[in-house]
Amino acid sequence: MQRLRSEGGGSRVALRRCIIDHSDEGTSHLIVGLTPELAVTLAVIALLSGIGITAIGPGGIFVTIALFSLTGLTPAEVAGTASATFIAAGLVGSWIYARSGELGEPGSYRLAALLSVTSVVGGLLGAQANTRVSEVLFGLMLGLVVVGIGVVIVYQEWRGLGRRRMIRPSTGSGKLVVLVLGLVIGFAGGLLGVGGPVLAVPALVVLGVPMLLAVAVAQVQSVFIAGFATLGYVLHDAVVWPLAFLIGVPELVGVVLGWRLAHRLEPRRLKIGLGIVLIAVGPYLAFG
Repeated sequence: MQRLRSEGGGSRVALRRCIIDHSDEGTSHLIVGLTPELAVTLAVIALLSGIGITAIGPGGIFVTIALFSLTGLTPAEVAGTASATFIAAGLVGSWIYARSGELGEPGSYRLAALLSVTSVVGGLLGAQANTRVSEVLFGLMLGLVVVGIGVVIVYQEWRGLGRRRMIRPSTGSGKLVVLVLGLVIGFAGGLLGVGGPVLAVPALVVLGVPMLLAVAVAQVQSVFIAGFATLGYVLHDAVVWPLAFLIGVPELVGVVLGWRLAHRLEPRRLKIGLGIVLIAVGPYLAFG
């Protein structure tokens, strides 16, 4: 596993490190030691992120932001650990949205399948590309993506772009657009460890897909993005499993809560607030 960043770097909170022998060959594996305060902070952020994943889509990115900003993990470990948590989140999100009927709407499974096919390739390529990215470049890219998503969300809600005619994946041009979109989302998700819904939902809404259907389809796609991206990071020993479990459990609780909120609340104000927060956080990630 790649070493954690040096302690005290920049304005980040460095984790204390603990090396133990973990195999017969005597090789050392890095175990992350967390203070109780940091563990609770990460768990709370994961809970809120899970709510965002199934309520409005862009939620998982806060797990990535927290791991990058509050821990001493390398960019590969940040993306790998975050991606690992998104597998279970996507499975649970897909299941509950299938139960509530969104994935039973005409064309929903075709849309999800087309997005997922190319996102597999994109996720693997993104994970491989991440291992060649420096910490500074990773922060810059993550910050720019965060700001970009925030701007798109606010612009969508301000201009009401979700009301336009829905793309038809049954047509040749529609299939091509969805396949290319899946590849791009998969690559970005695998590269930065931000998950699929954070990118897929705003993009699908721009293409005219209703909000709840876009969130539901993004859950299915996220399983494939996160699964194959995680596989790529596992091959580089860049997934911190204890941390993934710490974050993953409250994240799953949030996924169920977010699904309930999505069916009870008007998400417009929440989405605008989220967009503003992302725009504010992005520059810190890029240049902080």
